[in-house]
Amino acid sequence: MFKVYEVEDVARIPPSLFGMDIREAAKKIIEEKYLHIVNEELGYIVAIFDVEVDPKGKLIIGDGATYHKVRFKVVSFHPSLQEVVEGDVVDIQEFGAFVRLGPIDAFIHVSQIADDYIVYDETQPAFICKKTRRVLRRGDIVRARIVAISLSSAAKSRVGLTMRQPFLGKLEWIQEDLKKLEEAKASG
Repeated sequence: MFKVYEVEDVARIPPSLFGMDIREAAKKIIEEKYLHIVNEELGYIVAIFDVEVDPKGKLIIGDGATYHKVRFKVVSFHPSLQEVVEGDVVDIQEFGAFVRLGPIDAFIHVSQIADDYIVYDETQPAFICKKTRRVLRRGDIVRARIVAISLSSAAKSRVGLTMRQPFLGKLEWIQEDLKKLEEAKASG
C-alpha cells in the first residue's frame, strides 16, 4: 500500500530562490513537481523527505537558473492487484460504496458488497443484505480486495474493490463469521 522510493532528478533553481538555503530551494522545486501527482511507477506521491542536493550546479546560457542533481525519498500510495485493504466507507450511492484508502477513494460496486441479495435504502443511505440483514453505511470500516486499478492522474485514478470473498466485508461481519466458525468447530 504505502511505499518509500528513492528518486533522482535535476532541480532547476530560479534566481528568485538564490537567497534561500540550497536544500530548501531544491525541496520546494521538487515538491512542486512531484507532490500529490500520480506516477504509474511510483503511485500517488504523498510526502517528500531526505532531500540531498549536489551543491555544484550547472548553468545554461540564456537561463539565469542553476541546475542541481537532487536525490530524495518519496512516500507513495501504490495499490496492488489482489491486495487486501481496510478503509472507511465515505459515501453510499445507489450503484455502490466509496471507500477511503489513504489519499484516494476506491469503489465497491453494489454487486461486489456481499454474496446476498442487496437492497439500497436511500433514507439512511445504506445497503441492506436481504438474507443476513447485514447493513453497510457511511462511516463503517471494511476490509476488501483490490480487483481493478487505473492510475492515470489524481483526478482520474480508479481502484475497484470486492468484498465477495471469505473474511472480507464490514469488520463486524468478519467477526460474526469468525465466531460462527469457532462455534462450528467446537460443536463438532
